[in-house]
Amino acid sequence: MWQAEHVRDHLHAHYPSCELTLLGVTTQGDRIIDQPLADIGGKGLFIKELEQAMADGRADLAVHSLKDVPMDMPPGFVLAAIMKRDDPRDAWVSNRYPSLAEVPANSIVGTSSLRREAQLRERYPELDVKPLRGNVDTRLKKLDDGQYAAIILAAAGLKRLGHANRIAALLDPDDSLPAVGQGALALECRADRADIIAALALLADTETTLATAAERAFGQRLGGSCHTPLAAHGVWQDDRLRLRGLIASRDGRRVLRGERTDAAPNVKAAEAMGDALGVEFLKRGAAEILADEA
Repeated sequence: MWQAEHVRDHLHAHYPSCELTLLGVTTQGDRIIDQPLADIGGKGLFIKELEQAMADGRADLAVHSLKDVPMDMPPGFVLAAIMKRDDPRDAWVSNRYPSLAEVPANSIVGTSSLRREAQLRERYPELDVKPLRGNVDTRLKKLDDGQYAAIILAAAGLKRLGHANRIAALLDPDDSLPAVGQGALALECRADRADIIAALALLADTETTLATAAERAFGQRLGGSCHTPLAAHGVWQDDRLRLRGLIASRDGRRVLRGERTDAAPNVKAAEAMGDALGVEFLKRGAAEILADEA
């Protein structure tokens, strides 16, 4: 809801005479909070009901965390705009331990992400990594109740909800490579709504759009899903896009990393860059990891 209100405010600034109404929808991903996402259908559970509302004509657009949007868009829908990215990093949240390096062996660390779990297990095999579901407040309460020594959440979500003070440390992407699209908001609408697509263009951020296009193409080439510990992060350096990728086994024993830096003047070029990195990963053995994690 915060994200929807954020987009509404931006749209109102551009179109002050336009009437903007929020339609609250509780998705299946919101309702089922006692099982890992990978076991109940994946990230698409956060957007299916919203797409149905658009298909029915009850809603004109939907706002998503881009990291929750599946790599393959369903027919009839389009990501009309990707807004400027917020902090893409993972956040270490603990009431007792200021950093990962200070956590005692066998401590329980909670995360909802296989990507985070795999990278944790690779670097800190002595930790007890357990699933963590629920909204941000629910997850923080579980930490405060002593169920976990620490939890890892997306920094952007904590900051948006006014919980920046709960962040004990921000994890460097070298240590915890972010999810595809992490920190960015995506605006989705029906592909046949040219009026909405045109109206949302003002909210798009070029650098974020190109970086996330490369990230999503990498994930798409590898068939990334909630069953796959996969990460990708694109950053701009001197007008060139540096794209880093990662795929791993859930236990963190097999990890592939790689990167490319190239010019990405448009979406097509950015997607080609991400796809090429994905092809490179497949040549290096990613297919075997994917098969074992399926």
